[in-house]
Amino acid sequence: MTSFSKFMATVLMIFSFVLASMAQSSGFDVSRMDRTTDACVDFYQFANGNWLRSTKIPAEYPSWNSFTIVYENNQNILKKVVEDAAKTANAPKGSDTQLVGDYYSSCMDEAAIEKAGISPLTPYLAKIAKLETRTDVQRELAELHNLGFGGLFRFYIGPDDKNSSVYLASAYQGGFGLPTRDYWFKDDAKSVETRAKYKEFVTKVFELAGDDAKAAAENMDTVTAIQKRFAGAARSPVELRDSEKNYNKRSLADLAKLTPNFSWNNYLKARGVQKAEEINIGQPEYFQELNKMLVDVPVTQWKTYLRWVVISGSTGSLTKAFRDASFDFYGKYLSGQQEQQARWKTCTQDVDSSIGESLGQEFVKATFSPQAKARMNELIDNLFAAYKERIQKLDWMSDATKKRALEKLAAFSRKIGYPDKLKGYKGLEINRASFFENSINATRFEIRRNMAKSGKPVDRTEWGMTPPTVNAYNDSTLNEIVFPAGILQPPFYSANADDALNYGGIGAVIGHEITHGFDDEGSKYDAQGNLKSWWTDADRKAFDARNECVVKQFDGYRTADGTPLNGKLTLGENSADLGGLTMAFLAMENSMKGKPRPASIDGFTPEQRFFLGWAQVWAEVATPQVEATQAQTDPHAIARFRVNGPLSNMPEFAAAFSCKKDNPMVRKDVCMIW
Repeated sequence: MTSFSKFMATVLMIFSFVLASMAQSSGFDVSRMDRTTDACVDFYQFANGNWLRSTKIPAEYPSWNSFTIVYENNQNILKKVVEDAAKTANAPKGSDTQLVGDYYSSCMDEAAIEKAGISPLTPYLAKIAKLETRTDVQRELAELHNLGFGGLFRFYIGPDDKNSSVYLASAYQGGFGLPTRDYWFKDDAKSVETRAKYKEFVTKVFELAGDDAKAAAENMDTVTAIQKRFAGAARSPVELRDSEKNYNKRSLADLAKLTPNFSWNNYLKARGVQKAEEINIGQPEYFQELNKMLVDVPVTQWKTYLRWVVISGSTGSLTKAFRDASFDFYGKYLSGQQEQQARWKTCTQDVDSSIGESLGQEFVKATFSPQAKARMNELIDNLFAAYKERIQKLDWMSDATKKRALEKLAAFSRKIGYPDKLKGYKGLEINRASFFENSINATRFEIRRNMAKSGKPVDRTEWGMTPPTVNAYNDSTLNEIVFPAGILQPPFYSANADDALNYGGIGAVIGHEITHGFDDEGSKYDAQGNLKSWWTDADRKAFDARNECVVKQFDGYRTADGTPLNGKLTLGENSADLGGLTMAFLAMENSMKGKPRPASIDGFTPEQRFFLGWAQVWAEVATPQVEATQAQTDPHAIARFRVNGPLSNMPEFAAAFSCKKDNPMVRKDVCMIW
């Protein structure tokens, strides 16, 4: 492993390069550009070529991009918060300081974690060892789900897709170990190798848990046979994107007919779910197979499987040997990551994911001013205005559908920076004695909070991300767009930056999230967030044809090692990029009307700077492994094509850089939706 000092030198070298560009108040970093590349041939390379050549991926990452850069900056801010909390003596019990300080301290106490070994799992494994009947197995499954362990399927409470004002219980496929079902069945050399590596990992973990080599191998065979059978009944990532196909609300009486070998009444009671008369069974065929397996698979094998569920679900909270085994497969093999993150980063991230509301308040104070929030509101207003203008001018959409689209647009809500209403953690027990127990307590606390929502009105003030998160999202059932403070940092957004860069950065991100409300899946939800068609048949047909153009475009792209992208899997994100850029560019143009034209900077016009802003936000160096995995599992295309793909469809880009019709960055078959 690289020494800590060498690691820090690498990070600081990269950061000095990155921060040099972030420090600019109005321009962008021309030094990262490759002027020897024609912008009309490969704009991604033109905008980022020198940066791509000179940037090395830190050993603790599988890729390095704007998201990881901002994440690193945010982590350094959060480090002071968690360390200050950990140093605070006698903080009031239940206060944010006590929760954050004790959680972080327990995570950082590696000596105590090593001393405990696997003993934190003893009571859970002892209960599993005593199971005798199929009913016992089902009862134990519910108890493990209450603690946050997986197994067999996923279950949660969320807004009803067809009645978004109330919560509905949902059950979804899950539990097959590898990233997607296809990893179990593809017969190419890499897939065969991946399955072999996964089986080595499972065997290794059983050995670490105390099994001898023979028992570990036998238990691995049992677990992987069950997981493969789960995978055989599961839907693909593309099929899981179909909201209508995955909405199958059934009464408890109907569920008793679908899965007579599984008692949903007993399961709901054990989960503490009240007033649940219906459940959305996302993938009925999966649960039909599960129903058969409950009879076909002996209880002894289910005990082995549940034992695996507990052990594998705890590797991050156990000794270094367990953490190393998990990292070697999921981090090093699947992603090409060379080293695990520094412990303080892992622990800070764990605090954020477990009690992020407590941590996020201090982060917001340090990073997100009221002025920044006001500017974001202004940008969002401008994007909505641009969307309204574009919808009104669409030549392929009828007036009837336009009316509904504009109603949906006007009904969008927004959340910026941080929640105005805090949920709090009253009753959560956190101490410095056991990191494992803290993880269990925090997870169980949130699960109980989720289960208690059943049958209640939807709380539209809740957030799905913590304030430090470097991301944004659209929630179709709430018809909202959400931008945590974590992403509202350079290079995505700066209150001091050139307007063109902000529109090309966060402006296009805003447009992207709005477009998700109108992508191939979001467009199936109405202004109230209900899964309900608001289209005429002719308009939907025209819309689907335009989406198919985007599918075909991205089906034609390949990663560096030749792995094909999946146009159907990435359609929602690709169309959101295309729509977001189109709207953000129009919003920028509208913002300049009636004002003196902004001067060129470093020889680039505002229009050119807009596209350079987008391209430089998406600059990324990544391992071949992570690109190949992303191409097969991720609804987001790899970075190069998130730049060149949408821009090659935009006449605004071609005009900005005087591209000719036969240039590679000008598609002959232009895809345009909104």
